[in-house]
Amino acid sequence: MAKQKYYVVWSGRKPGIYATWAECQEQINKFDEAKFKSYETKAGAEQAYREGWKKHWGSGKTAGDGAGKGSARSFKPSSAGIAAEDEIDYDSISVDVGTSGNPGPVEYKGVDTRTGEVLFAVGPIAKGTNNLGEFLAIVHGLAHLKKAGSAKTIYSDSVNALKWVKQKQVSSTLVRDESTREIWDLVDRAVRWLKTNDYSNKVLKWQTKQWGEIKADYGRK
Repeated sequence: MAKQKYYVVWSGRKPGIYATWAECQEQINKFDEAKFKSYETKAGAEQAYREGWKKHWGSGKTAGDGAGKGSARSFKPSSAGIAAEDEIDYDSISVDVGTSGNPGPVEYKGVDTRTGEVLFAVGPIAKGTNNLGEFLAIVHGLAHLKKAGSAKTIYSDSVNALKWVKQKQVSSTLVRDESTREIWDLVDRAVRWLKTNDYSNKVLKWQTKQWGEIKADYGRK
């Protein structure tokens, strides 16, 4: 389970101390010149809030660079809301796949990470693998966000699918025959999309050990 942190918001919609990253994001997302920082103890957060941002804000490293000074982190959000690597960016899409056997029937979906609202769902596809389904889900998410003009992050818990998206090609042992024609047609189309489209979205690994099951999980484990 992720370690409890406390988030100080000096400049935001409602300055104060918050016990969750989601509450902090509500105060600072798309807020110009937001100033905030996370602390590992409530006492440390309360002291920092009292002393003000000029003494504390900016004293640590920026998001993604690791821990800053002491036990805190500080960073500026973009208009889309950027989280540190060990924090969940709730302004994002989470994708996951559901299978019945591997290989077997495959379905996948993308959901709003904050609310769990299903944004797209495909399947069941007659025969495929978990990794190919995850790959399709990520690319579908990227196409969905590009069409919407959104720079949101996408989360997946599949290491292989994330690697394939980065490489713009897949490496699967699933045979190509009549029984797998449907999923391979979709995968080939997804690869073509990656090779002919640019995107700025971050595609990140969902940290299951820290955060629990991904929001799009089918609950079939």
